[in-house]
Amino acid sequence: MKHVDIAVIFNCPSKEYVSHGQIYDMEGVIPVCGWVRTSRESKNVAFLEINDGTTLRNLQVIIDKEKFPRPYYEKAMPVGTSVCVYGRLVRSERNGEELHMESLEILGECPQDFPLQKKYHTLEYLRTIPHLRPRTRYFEAVLRVRSTLSYAIHHYFRYEGFTYVHTPIITGSDCEGAGEMFRVTTNAWDAKGETAEEYYRQDFFGTKAGLTVSGQLEGEMAAMGLGRIYTFGPTFRAEHSNTTRHAAEFWQIEPEVCFADLNDIMDIAEDFIKSIIEDVIGNCLDEMEYFESQGAKGLWDRLNSVVHTSFARVSYTDAIDLLKRSGKEFRYPVDWGVDLQTEHERYLTEEVFKKPVFVTDYPMDIKAFYMKQNPDGKTVAATDLLVPGIGEIIGCSEREADYNKLAAAMEKRGMPLEAYREYLDTRRYGSVPHSGFGLGFERMLMYVTGVQNIRDTLLFPRTVGSL
Repeated sequence: MKHVDIAVIFNCPSKEYVSHGQIYDMEGVIPVCGWVRTSRESKNVAFLEINDGTTLRNLQVIIDKEKFPRPYYEKAMPVGTSVCVYGRLVRSERNGEELHMESLEILGECPQDFPLQKKYHTLEYLRTIPHLRPRTRYFEAVLRVRSTLSYAIHHYFRYEGFTYVHTPIITGSDCEGAGEMFRVTTNAWDAKGETAEEYYRQDFFGTKAGLTVSGQLEGEMAAMGLGRIYTFGPTFRAEHSNTTRHAAEFWQIEPEVCFADLNDIMDIAEDFIKSIIEDVIGNCLDEMEYFESQGAKGLWDRLNSVVHTSFARVSYTDAIDLLKRSGKEFRYPVDWGVDLQTEHERYLTEEVFKKPVFVTDYPMDIKAFYMKQNPDGKTVAATDLLVPGIGEIIGCSEREADYNKLAAAMEKRGMPLEAYREYLDTRRYGSVPHSGFGLGFERMLMYVTGVQNIRDTLLFPRTVGSL
């Protein structure tokens, strides 16, 4: 049905509105659709605040009770009701624009048991009704920033000459080697098999299959022909981590760049992070102001600081030394060879460097098999980008380009080389230095919005025990 978007009303300065291919005269009667967010009455006037999802701002509808007795608009008063209001726009010092109603059509009635009657609800309560929470301002803002951030990511890589590739969601390889894959099967629940091999032979693919934990391995293969590629898609980890930063289904961005060493990929990662943050700041002004007002104090300053500050770089060895000399008592003790925990990462970013920092050259034994081995025989050319308030946001490395070294690393971890034959072929046939990184999309969204729980960045979060 033809109507004027509320965002157009607030953002278009001309005397004509173009919405959904139709031109409307601002001084005439226009149709506006939306859901009732609040309603109230005075002696002579009734008020509806409606929102159509195109902007965080509600449009106030003025109903003259002399022209329209209560029975005419009564069914529009309950919160959640969907309406189409025909009216004339009038400038308002307080609200910018108001719509003085000329006629009303009820599109969908809403009973009194609608769960979003209050103006404010806790995030914990809203997680119990994920199918309705997009109707709240908080989740409108989250999902709109999510959309803008997605576009910013594609825009950056397109501008930089990367090719977007779609890697498989169903795969037979565990890229990280952590054994946290969801299994994909069409076998009946009581399917029998003398051995695991026999059981899997009965399955759809004739072998064990799972949901991907990363598109990196396939992305590397694509990069060997296209030079610079990126993936942006869903990934899955059956990790029993019921924390505010973990979800079983999440989205990941993974570029792969040929003819690039660790320093090159760090330069790209820094430029990428600054670019997408700048894009969000420029295109989500209302949403960012809203998040700041909702408790993300200092959000604007923090993000602007990231955009205009050079990221620090420190070796893992030096980072461990800084932590040990800090005089702080960490919950997890630090020593060379341990993986950094969030408390360590936040200390480095918030108290030592006071800005994002790349920690480089991690011990070989705590990193993945595919990372380039450094000449010292103990560390690999890997880095994590740590940011204030979150900790690790990007995992990054130069990939091992030497066939023999890569095969030896896989054998050391007990990985069957035959299962990775195609991946090893990329080192057998014209191998080149290449690097890449992985960015968890939801964690990036948490960072730019100040949202504290990953469950509040996803439309329908998948976590342990929750589908």
